[in-house]
Amino acid sequence: MTPQELQTDSPATFKASSETSILIEAAVPISNCPECSLWLPPGTLQCPECHMIIYSAHLHRIATAAAQQEAASEWGPARATWQQALAWLPPESSQAKSVCDHIAQIDARFRSEDERKARWTKRLGPLAPIAFFLLKAKTFLFAIFKLKFLFSFLAFFGVYWALFGWRFGLGFTSAILIHEIGHYIAARRYGLKVDLPLFIPGLGAYVRWYHEGVSVEILSGIALAGPLFGLFTAVGFVTLAHVYSSQLFLALAYSAAFLNLFNLVPVLGLDGAQATFALNRLQRYLLIVTSVLLYALLREWVFLAIAAGMTWRAVRGPSPEQPSSRAMIVFTLLLFALGAIMWAAPDLTRGNYGMFNS
Repeated sequence: MTPQELQTDSPATFKASSETSILIEAAVPISNCPECSLWLPPGTLQCPECHMIIYSAHLHRIATAAAQQEAASEWGPARATWQQALAWLPPESSQAKSVCDHIAQIDARFRSEDERKARWTKRLGPLAPIAFFLLKAKTFLFAIFKLKFLFSFLAFFGVYWALFGWRFGLGFTSAILIHEIGHYIAARRYGLKVDLPLFIPGLGAYVRWYHEGVSVEILSGIALAGPLFGLFTAVGFVTLAHVYSSQLFLALAYSAAFLNLFNLVPVLGLDGAQATFALNRLQRYLLIVTSVLLYALLREWVFLAIAAGMTWRAVRGPSPEQPSSRAMIVFTLLLFALGAIMWAAPDLTRGNYGMFNS
């Protein structure tokens, strides 16, 4: 299918074009090739010298927006957004063909839905309007299923309320929620399908997201987003502790910092394990040294756990061809920042949390 053929008013095309696409900010005109710096006449889409697609950065923004719409099952708007990309691609390029093929797949989805609706209308007869009404109410039904997030949150909160009082229980559960929301926001930012957090009382929580085919850098970015949001929570607790001279907020600050550091241990399904996929062996050894140094300064066993797990990953784990400097920087900063929070908030976990029951 060519870009010209996409302009025909087939039923699927008309249905899709009636939706609203995301309006991407217009690209700034480029007069020199970003790759070889060759001067380009106005309107050039591909460099005649190095054959680079000139507006590749703008096309990436369009593709990201369309992927986010597809992740939300907004197929009509996604189709319209993909069509914007064709104006920035040479008509005979392989990239234009790929976009056209993808739009054709969306059209096929529309046709399939129309055919399925026609078949069910014939089968259900007079009951068809009722069935289609219930189908349109799927958003409401979906919201009902989202209640499992709320129920699991309340059950988790109930466990810690019973153990340490409602104030600490609510603060601790909220800290875990903010950690998981970090994963949720990062995954949505990359246009991935992601579910709301699910809490497992007494154990923890997790966010299910679907990452087939993503790069190790994106994988590490989503993994480290949880501890990064957790760091903000711990900083907030420390600030409140000093403002109100509160032992409760000090305990929450320490607990939040410890929780997020524990998630950086690179074993099993913890965040540190997925973040480590983007690090080469040298970076892993540097993190081992950092963790051992922090243990020597703070005497917190969680740093030894991180060092031990990172040692195993450095010796046995696979190493990427192109390591991520960003993942290394964020991982290191999290170690120091969360360690500083633990130093600023004395270890109250060995004390009596009964003080928070009143």
